[in-house]
Amino acid sequence: MPFRCPRPADRAERLARRRNRKMARSAHAYVRGNTGRFYEWLAASAGDSLPAGPAIWICGDCHVGNLGPLAARDGAVGVQIRDLDQAVIGNPAHDLIRLGLSLASACRSANLPGAVSVRMVEALLDAYARAFGRRPTPIAPPSAIEVVMRQALARSWKQLARDHLSHTRPRIPLGSRFWPLSQRERRAIGEIFDPDALPTLAARLGLAAPDESVAFSDAAYWVKGCSSLGRLRYAILLEVGAADGKRRMAMVDMKEAPPAAAPRYEDAPMPRDNAARVVRAASALAPALGERMAAVRLLERPMAMRELLPQDLKIEPDRLPPATIDAIARYLGQVVGLAHAGQMDADTRHRWQRELRSSRSKVVDAPSWLWRSIVDALASHERGYLEHCRRHIATIERR
Repeated sequence: MPFRCPRPADRAERLARRRNRKMARSAHAYVRGNTGRFYEWLAASAGDSLPAGPAIWICGDCHVGNLGPLAARDGAVGVQIRDLDQAVIGNPAHDLIRLGLSLASACRSANLPGAVSVRMVEALLDAYARAFGRRPTPIAPPSAIEVVMRQALARSWKQLARDHLSHTRPRIPLGSRFWPLSQRERRAIGEIFDPDALPTLAARLGLAAPDESVAFSDAAYWVKGCSSLGRLRYAILLEVGAADGKRRMAMVDMKEAPPAAAPRYEDAPMPRDNAARVVRAASALAPALGERMAAVRLLERPMAMRELLPQDLKIEPDRLPPATIDAIARYLGQVVGLAHAGQMDADTRHRWQRELRSSRSKVVDAPSWLWRSIVDALASHERGYLEHCRRHIATIERR
């Protein structure tokens, strides 16, 4: 039976069902898709037991799927944090626990022995702490990450178009991933991408040179992600013309920026507009992403937009080989550590590294607060996952 795109009026119900179904697939999917649960657990259980790290921009939703290759304007590709919806100026320890929870839930989903989780936490903290040294030695990516990097480097616009667009004409094909817009949405998007405003907007996004022309081609509602399902998200297709007459397509991802669930340091100055907050955080944590983002308002909601490049990929945790989870944790720990360290001066880096190393247990080579936090959070999310599945099944049976 062919897929029928929902009317815009029916969109919210369909998206809620899809989100609940995705989160019911595994405990790991539930962890990835439920940032709110993580911070509810943090407020109720961890509290003052965590070290108070320096006030810097943190990801706020630092799970494995939110890390991956990103392309900079100069063509360089590297693994960075790729989703900053929850970013705030807060405690960097929260990112470390969230990443550890994501990796630990992947271990549990793969039915790995508990000893693997112990080694994973050791590797995660060791690499994260080393990132705050004077001259941290770069950690080579494990083979599983190298595969993702090779895929990113080999991708071209043609591959991006094959993944998302119609083969026959420069249009976004409606179906399970792209849904039709309402007339109100189409008018509002048309105002943002007005021909007179497009050159300035294209320059802010870094997708066109001053002597290139930019024209709006198409737009659709984008059904993407898990935790973001239910918020406004659009795919925008633009046509860029060079002075020599050659033309190319560019694709823009425009996503609603929600209020952050992650707790911020109360005296930290942050933009009040949530889209501006996301863009500011990206500039601090993931420069390759921040340099090609812009904040706008659509239908009175804050929206963060970026050009979607072929090299932008996410690491799929379900596809990572379990046998190398400690090496993956070590590599990703340094990625996050360097993103945090880049915002600190030398004295602050030294103090934070000393705090991290002093908290290591003398009995088990893992930090007592990090290990306890990950174990407690894992138990809380396991309960939440089973309860989510119960409600999901009950909802299906009632329909």
